[in-house]
Amino acid sequence: MTGERDPRLTPLAAGLPASVPFIGPETLERLRGRTFRARLGANESVFGSSPRAVAAMQAAATEAWMYGDGSVHALRAALAADLGVDAAHVMPGEGIDGLLGLLVRLTVGPGDAVVTSHGAYPTFAYHVTGFGGVLHAVPYRDDAADLPALVEAAARTRAKLVYLANPDNPTGSWHRTGAVQAMIDALPEGCLLVLDEAYGEFAPPGTLPPLDPTDRRVIRMRTFSKAHGLAGLRVGYAIGDAALIAAFDTVRNHFGLGRVAQAGARAALADRQWLAQVVARVAEARERIAAIAADNGLRALPSGTNFVAVDCGGDGALARAVLEGLAARDVFVRMPGVAPLDRCIRISAGTPANLDILAAELPGALAAARALAGS
Repeated sequence: MTGERDPRLTPLAAGLPASVPFIGPETLERLRGRTFRARLGANESVFGSSPRAVAAMQAAATEAWMYGDGSVHALRAALAADLGVDAAHVMPGEGIDGLLGLLVRLTVGPGDAVVTSHGAYPTFAYHVTGFGGVLHAVPYRDDAADLPALVEAAARTRAKLVYLANPDNPTGSWHRTGAVQAMIDALPEGCLLVLDEAYGEFAPPGTLPPLDPTDRRVIRMRTFSKAHGLAGLRVGYAIGDAALIAAFDTVRNHFGLGRVAQAGARAALADRQWLAQVVARVAEARERIAAIAADNGLRALPSGTNFVAVDCGGDGALARAVLEGLAARDVFVRMPGVAPLDRCIRISAGTPANLDILAAELPGALAAARALAGS
């Protein structure tokens, strides 16, 4: 009956809201009844995958009748060689999202405190809530994660985990190596820093701390979804101390990465020329987005990622109206979910043709939003 708890569910599961951290563009297109002309909201690489990766995936497709290697041996070895660490310190998985879920499952029990930034990547919060953890959110400061405040909250709440994306989503901001290392050194005993480096390939030099996989205070997460253009495969990897990495084997889906995904990721990792080309094209796109924003009297926040947060000059209602106006004009973008970041819209790096559409449609969407705000 409506309103009654399903007896098959645990009390924790029954009490959780049915929620999705991000509504996908395909869902929005079905609701709209038409496709977007410019897909600039999901932080995918519109520049595509390495041709070498595509060829490897095509070859692997003929073997798709077989399960992928459950130990992910070849990809794990390739990642370890690329990083200059032992394979015992690396764990591939089903994207950073999947790895975050496994990490929370391993380390957070009902009632355990976890610290994050208010408005930071919502999938992490989704996992913490799903396993019964208690989130403590620290406000951003100057549109960036407040590292000292995160450390203070971790000490005050005796947090098991602290989450930091560097560079950050949704603002695009970044902290320098020294600041991140100082944060690690200041963590209270027993607290683990979850350092999400999904956008690390786009970051300015001096952003990512040197790897020390023996450091038990931090686990780092990286992905093939962004710079490598393999978001549709869901391949990420964790880097951490050997004991923690080994613990993933106790809970992970051992056949979660198929043969095609493993082959594509290995080939993408080896194609450094393609990666460099994508990073350069993203930098060009960021500059173009900033110029389009300026042409419309808006301010682009500095970004070390493959997207740009654009301050719409008002509150969340104005930014939401701009977002909806762009959607009505067949341009898909997203926006941060909480104030004061929700004064911005977030625009992914696009091709010149994508950004021509944005440049053509933003003035109308902005004018309509301002008229609505003034009515």
